[in-house]
Amino acid sequence: MVKRGFWLKKIEAGLKRRSILWLSGVRRTGKTFLCKSIEDAVYFDMDLPGHRSVVDGVESFLAGMKGRTVVIDEIHRLGNPSELLKVAADHFPEVKVIATGSSSLGASRKFRDTLTGRKTEILLTPMLCRDLDDFGNTGLAHRFLRGGLPPMFMAEAPPKEEFQEWFDSFWAKDIAELFRLESKYSFTKFAELLMAQSGSIFEATRFARPCEVNRSTISNYLGVLEATFIVSIIRPFSTHRPTEITSAPKVYGFDTGFVCFFKGIDALRADDMGLMWEHFVLNELCGNLQTRKINYYRDKQGHEVDFVIARAGRPPIAIECKWSADNADLKNLKHFRKHYPEGENYIVCSDVKRSFTRIYDGLTVNFVGLPDLIAGLSAGD
Repeated sequence: MVKRGFWLKKIEAGLKRRSILWLSGVRRTGKTFLCKSIEDAVYFDMDLPGHRSVVDGVESFLAGMKGRTVVIDEIHRLGNPSELLKVAADHFPEVKVIATGSSSLGASRKFRDTLTGRKTEILLTPMLCRDLDDFGNTGLAHRFLRGGLPPMFMAEAPPKEEFQEWFDSFWAKDIAELFRLESKYSFTKFAELLMAQSGSIFEATRFARPCEVNRSTISNYLGVLEATFIVSIIRPFSTHRPTEITSAPKVYGFDTGFVCFFKGIDALRADDMGLMWEHFVLNELCGNLQTRKINYYRDKQGHEVDFVIARAGRPPIAIECKWSADNADLKNLKHFRKHYPEGENYIVCSDVKRSFTRIYDGLTVNFVGLPDLIAGLSAGD
């Protein structure tokens, strides 16, 4: 069993802040294996009837776990999962509870209201750079094409069939059971088209005809995919200047392997690396910073900055993704800073091993690799 040091440290730190930790993430990101690798934790799988019966008497169960760390895997299989977590938080703070389950539970209003301010949330993303070290394979081309779900990443042969099987399982276990969607065909067709067009500006009307549904249904489908972490919706950064795009989001598929599969990419070409790198950088931002509040910038003349991080009371941070530092074009970054002169500027490149700074017409730009980008952003927290 691979010890994923980065995530284990995050879990340890989260349990020091609060006694309840909600671990979410898409199917097969490794939540179960991660929980089983926590030393001295008592593990219960709610898919098993025998384990469910053990926790049925919530108060007596928790009383018997004093001073322990308890994992409740697939907690959404319980009749009232929020009750167990609320009782644990209110009456058994000496019991550390790690709960995993369907993302729809975490998104539900009842779950949020019941545990507001009393839980730590961790989103387990597809594999990060630090995971690649733990798994002993740091090749980015392999990570891009196989994706960041451990079973696909470690497969001996390219796991083409597994990508489609995963989507079938996603519909059966995460969607059909928990959302009231009428058409598997329309929903899965939409999800596949989004993956194939990942990283593009989203227009609902463009998907309505091929999916044989109306525009409002497409918008509903998009909300379901966002709630279940299958896509990241990157909304435009704007102060409502007349020339800025203010409402059209960009939508990214959650994993490079699925994006490659639905784009029909069997072998990565030079032109593919830049787009896959952009997806990989976004995954690093979401996983390391534990946020999905990431924007992009675009104006009506087509000037675009890949990612903008806007924190309350601070100037916006601009991030451009370039596969190679030799291909860095600063035109869009310069245009952005004409309107927003304050804030750090990063160009994150796969071939930069040691960070360096350049000044162009008074604009200071930091050329960094991914580890230094994350370190720089984390230092500002």
